[in-house]
Amino acid sequence: MSTTDSTPSWVPLDARERRVLGVLVEKAKTTPEYYPLTVAALVTGCNQKSNRDPVTNYDQDDIEEILHGLRRKGAVIQVEAGGRVPRWRHTLYDWLKVSKVELAVMAELFLRGPQTEVELRTRAHRMEPIEELSTLQAMLQDLASRNLVVHLSPPGQKRGVIVAHGLYPPTELEKIRQAWANRINADDEAPLPRAAAVAAAAQGPPPWAQEISLLRSELETLRTALHATQEEIKQLKDALGA
Repeated sequence: MSTTDSTPSWVPLDARERRVLGVLVEKAKTTPEYYPLTVAALVTGCNQKSNRDPVTNYDQDDIEEILHGLRRKGAVIQVEAGGRVPRWRHTLYDWLKVSKVELAVMAELFLRGPQTEVELRTRAHRMEPIEELSTLQAMLQDLASRNLVVHLSPPGQKRGVIVAHGLYPPTELEKIRQAWANRINADDEAPLPRAAAVAAAAQGPPPWAQEISLLRSELETLRTALHATQEEIKQLKDALGA
C-alpha cells in the first residue's frame, strides 16, 4: 500500500515511542481478543524479556507520558474512556500508509532494531505470513522508497543484508549507520573462523530456536493478558468501593 503524496504523514520517533507502538501492533495481531490495550498491559508488553531489544523497565507513568506524546503526533488514540478502564490503539495503517504485512515488518524493526532480512522474515512471520524471502525483499525495497526502511549493508551485498526502519531521528540514524559500518568492516577483517560464524549467523536461527522464541512469546502474551485482567478487576473493585 503506497501513497502518491511525497510528504510523509509520519514523523521520527524516539526509542520509547517505537517500543510502545511495536507492542500495540504486536498484540493487535497476536492477541486481538485483548486489544486495544490498557496502560497496565502496555507496561507488561514493553518490558517482556522475549522479542525485545533492548529489554526495558518502564512503569505506568512512563507509558502514560509516551502515549500522550504519541497521541499528539497522531499515532495512537484512546478508546473506552469514561467509566471504564482506558485503552489504547494505534493508528499506524493511516499514519504510515502501510499494508498488514508491511506493518508487521515495521513492528519487528521497532521492537528489535536492525536485523538481517532472514531474521526479519522469521520474526515478522509470527504476526503475518511471509512465505518467501524474495517476497520480503521486494516489500523492503518498496518501504525503502518511502523512507520507512533503510538498508545498512554495503550496496550490492546479497547475503546477510541488514535493514532498519526509517523512523529514527536523523542524529540517531546516523549513529546507527556508522555503528553498523564499523561492525561490517570489522567482520570483513576477521579471521576465517570468525567470518564463517558471521556468515552462519546471517542465515538466521535454526528451526528449534524459532519454536522456542514462539513459545516464549506465547508465555509473555498470557502474562500480559493475566496482568491486564488483574488490573481491570482491581480498578472495578475500587470503583465499587469493595
